[in-house]
This record gives sequence, structure tokens and C-alpha cells, in this order.
Amino acid sequence: MPADRLGAHMSIAGGLHLALERGKTTGCSVVQLFVKNQVQWAARPLTDEDVRRFKKARRTTGITEVFAHSTYLINLATPAEAEWRRAVDAFADELGRAEALGLRFVVIHPGSHKGSGLEAGISRIVAALDELAGRIRGYRVRIALENTAGAGHTVGARLEELQAILERAAAPDRLGICLDTCHLFAAGYDIRTREGYDATMETCEKTVGARSVLAFHLNDAKAPLGSGLDRHEHIGKGRIGLGAFRRLLNDHRFARVPMVLETPKDDDAADARNLRTLRRLVRSVAETPNGSG
Repeated sequence: MPADRLGAHMSIAGGLHLALERGKTTGCSVVQLFVKNQVQWAARPLTDEDVRRFKKARRTTGITEVFAHSTYLINLATPAEAEWRRAVDAFADELGRAEALGLRFVVIHPGSHKGSGLEAGISRIVAALDELAGRIRGYRVRIALENTAGAGHTVGARLEELQAILERAAAPDRLGICLDTCHLFAAGYDIRTREGYDATMETCEKTVGARSVLAFHLNDAKAPLGSGLDRHEHIGKGRIGLGAFRRLLNDHRFARVPMVLETPKDDDAADARNLRTLRRLVRSVAETPNGSG
């Protein structure tokens, strides 16, 4: 298996441990997964056997870098009290599952303020994160806030919005960022050119900080720059193109940051093809001046 930091989101159908076995077959060095069904609130508790099988799969596959993505139902930015409470409780449960499995962090979309306004949405997210920090005291697992594409009333399309959350949270050390390339492009960050990529990463440095980036989602984009549309495409087949991925993969600031695909799974070999494309873009240290690309 390649000794790198590239992988993909893998299905947990049939058991959490099977995501790692699928990852190994695909050629992943890193795996992202859901810790429960992503479109249902309810889930049976993790059993000791679930955890045992998962940890054994980590050993046998050699895939030690594994992190989770939260379910899509959770909205920490909602103004509706009952929905917010349900979201906080559900996310606390997912963090507990991730902790039991030994995962480093869980990626989550900040949520939608549903028309209450950006400031109100950020305040709701911060309140949720502060409560969660108390509920997971003693855990090692962290929370990675993902940038969004910018559709509707979502929070997090601008890096300054994620910065505001990090700065206001009571326990910022428990938080980090997951950057999605398709979402960046859809939100208006033109990473296609060297100048645009450099400007985007300078903004990243000035707002959330490169050290806060815990993971990347590597996705090309079907929709145009600034469209606000979250439409993922295969690497090199969309509006972003290969140049941005070549620069990112060879950016020394992110040399140890795991990067996973969330590209369309048109067939069983789609992830493997995208991983091969990405690996062809990675330069050796000898080829890359100062390792920076």
C-alpha cells in the first residue's frame, strides 16, 4: 500500500471494519467514514465486538489514519431550539463513537442559519461547540469544521466565517478545519491558477491558519467558479483542473495533512482511478525545490 496521505470516503455497509478493507482494496492510505447511517437519527449503540473488529482491521490493513464525517442531518446553526438540541445530542453521540474507535477527529458542516442571519448562525454554532466541549471533556477526538459551497443560508463559505467560530469558541484547541476544494471553488476561491491558489492559501493563513487544517477533501467541481453549487467531479475532469491539485499535493505546509476523495463513485474502480491521477501529480523531494511545489 502506498506510503502517502491519500485516500477516500469508504462505505460502512455491513460493518465499520469493512470500510477499512474496502479502503485497502482501493489503494487508500487514509480512510474517511461515517460512524453510523448518515441519513438517520437513530442508530444502535456500538458494541465491544464492533470496536474490536474495527481496531483489528486497522492493524491488518495498515490504514492507521482514519477519521469520520458527521451525518448530514445535523445542523448546529439552526435557530429552531428543538432541532438545535437534537443536533447537539446527535453530534455528541457521534463524537463518542469516534472516540471509542480511536479516530482523531470528526468532520462536520457548520450548518444553515435558515434565514436568521449569518451572525445568529455563528452564535448558535459556537454555543453548540461550547456545550460539546464540556460533554466530551477527557476525549482525544477533535472537531473539524468544513468549509461550505455557499448555497442558501449555509455558514462557512468564507474562511472568515470559520475564523469567527474558532475565535469565539471556548475550547478552540478541540477544533480544526477541513478544506474541501470543490467548496472553495464554488464559494469563489479561484484555485485554478498559481496566483489564485497562492491568494487562497494566504487567506487561509490569515484567517484560520494552515496549522488548523486537519484534512482536505479533494474534489473537482462540475459547476462554475462562485456558483455556490456543491457538485463534485472526478479529479481533472471538472472546472478546477489538475493544476490546483498538483500545487496542493506539493505544498509543504500540508505535507502531513490527510487528503481524501469524495468524488462520484460511478463504479467500483472510480476511487482507484482518481487516486492514481493524484499520485501522478505528487513530486518527489528531489523534484520539488524546498518541497514547496
